Amino acid sequence: MQTLDRTLWPAARLIRRSVAVWRRSLHLRVVLSTLLLSALVTVFVGWILLRQVTDGVLDAKVAASVGEASAGFRTAQSAIDAAEPSGDPSELTTQLAQDIALRGASGGLYDVVLDVLPAVGGSQTVSRSTRATVLPTSVPSDLRAQVRGDKVAYRYTLIRRASGNDVPGLAVGSQLHEPRSGATLNVYYLFDLQQQEETLNLLRRSLVAVGVLIVVLLGCVAWFVTRQVVTPVRLARQVAERLAAGLLDQRMRVRGQDDLARLATSFNQMASSLQRQIRRLEELSRVQRRFVSDVSHELRTPLTTVRMAADVLYEARQDFEPGVARACELLQAELDRFEALLGDLLEISRFDAGAAALELEDLDLRGLVRRVVDGARPIAARKGSRIDLHLPQAPAIAEVDSRRIERVLRNLVINALEYGEGRDVVVRVGGDDETTAVSVRDHGIGLKPGESAMVFERFWRADPARARTTGGTGLGLAIALEDVLLHGGWLQAWGEPGRGAHFRLTLPRTVGEALTHSPIPLVPGGTTEQRLERPRVSAPGAAAGGVG
Repeated sequence: MQTLDRTLWPAARLIRRSVAVWRRSLHLRVVLSTLLLSALVTVFVGWILLRQVTDGVLDAKVAASVGEASAGFRTAQSAIDAAEPSGDPSELTTQLAQDIALRGASGGLYDVVLDVLPAVGGSQTVSRSTRATVLPTSVPSDLRAQVRGDKVAYRYTLIRRASGNDVPGLAVGSQLHEPRSGATLNVYYLFDLQQQEETLNLLRRSLVAVGVLIVVLLGCVAWFVTRQVVTPVRLARQVAERLAAGLLDQRMRVRGQDDLARLATSFNQMASSLQRQIRRLEELSRVQRRFVSDVSHELRTPLTTVRMAADVLYEARQDFEPGVARACELLQAELDRFEALLGDLLEISRFDAGAAALELEDLDLRGLVRRVVDGARPIAARKGSRIDLHLPQAPAIAEVDSRRIERVLRNLVINALEYGEGRDVVVRVGGDDETTAVSVRDHGIGLKPGESAMVFERFWRADPARARTTGGTGLGLAIALEDVLLHGGWLQAWGEPGRGAHFRLTLPRTVGEALTHSPIPLVPGGTTEQRLERPRVSAPGAAAGGVG
């Protein structure tokens, strides 16, 4: 079985390559379709033409042969009727019929086969040919059975010769009678159709040659015409690919004033407009990134001064009045939040500038997850939640930047505790030979339909009412997504109102390897969305969730 499979591999690869070429090449599809349709039309028309010509040639030959044979039958019967009586009428009938047949065959236009049927009480039927080269078996048996009375019948047959050189022919038969003795003579004229057969064969060969020539010419015409249309389309595709690659100055060449030329002109105008818009957006984005980066850096100096003053006030809050002491605590908390926001803005600016880099190492994610969970247990205790950790027995090794992945996991766990409504949070680690995954599941407020596609946007919150009371900068999941994309992984979300949310981080074992699946399902069991199985790669600035 394995040997058979190996012999089929080249054929299967050839079929796959042929199908791929067929799907990719519009030029090939049009030319081959034209050739196929042209061949079908040519075969159909050729068949009709050959059928009509064949019927015409054979009908003409049959009419001429039947007419000539009928005249011969009448002449022979008249000769038999006019013969003098003799002592042996059967012998007289046979002799007269043979003489007439031999005279007709002497011209070489036909041969004659005779069946002598004696009168009642006579000897058996005798068959003979007027020429020794023609065998009596040339007469079809169904024609022998059909010849009765004076009716003329014919059949197509194969004229068999003693030399073995059989040729197609036409057998025309009728029955002659000797009125005095009661003897019967069946006469069969054999007309050679070799010339007609050669003519029809020549016609068939001519039709085949002309048909092949027509199909080839139509294929060349289709190739030429299609090339005039497909070539500009291919050029447009190449220019579009270069534009997509960032070469915004690429344009199509405009030739003539036809529809394709106008299409190229419109394409170039669109490309110019896109180039202007993209450059304007790039400049705006560059200014925004520089503004955020500059402001973030400039704010660090006054923030340090304010922090030092706030720390002094916070340490001496016991000596203040209760209202002032509470104000010092709020100031300290808001400064912590402002400092975190400033750090997140600097991190986002590095992502936007493309300056973020990975410091990779092979790491067992079980230890990293355990460290994150242990660090979040005090927050869980304050929220009244319990963190349920599920770790596999086998190591979950992946090539990661431990600082970034730890930041991602810490953000997911803390968010789950913040929005978990005091219920348990489940953290699970899984892996296989190609991927490693960590999931965080809470049973809190959940996500409404469509929010899983928004949860990774910057400054977006699932519950706007909590934005003024819950800590955080609104950039945590956006930064987490950027960290995961740097690793070539997925960060996806699922949720239902009242059933909680489920976030899944999937990483390849080696950075750069393509992800095709995740060892942990995104949609928890028992929900109406369990049918969603294939994951979708997260894109920068867009949600990864919604498909698992």
